[in-house]
Amino acid sequence: MSWPVPGTLMIEPTESENHAEIERFCDAMIMIRREIAEIEGGKYPRDDNVLVNAPHCLQDLILTEWDRPYSREKAAFPVDSLRRNKFWPSVSRLDDVHGDLNFCSCV
Repeated sequence: MSWPVPGTLMIEPTESENHAEIERFCDAMIMIRREIAEIEGGKYPRDDNVLVNAPHCLQDLILTEWDRPYSREKAAFPVDSLRRNKFWPSVSRLDDVHGDLNFCSCV
């Protein structure tokens, strides 16, 4: 995967990716589209939804109070296969686009 232009994603699977991994990726893309449709349909607000707040790190999910309009379960396991094999990100969202658009050379 690469991001050749801000706001875009280019997918180029290679022979090193097995069929199961490509299927897993496709399942994730389908689920993301469903989540977008939920936002478009008004089920979740545009500024506070599972996509805007992703990724959800374990520290966020175990907080005593959950003030988001979607469930912790939806945040933790957006795709059912993640119940068996989940990578827990150590931090929530980063703004990497800022670095891509504002290149600087540190002296």
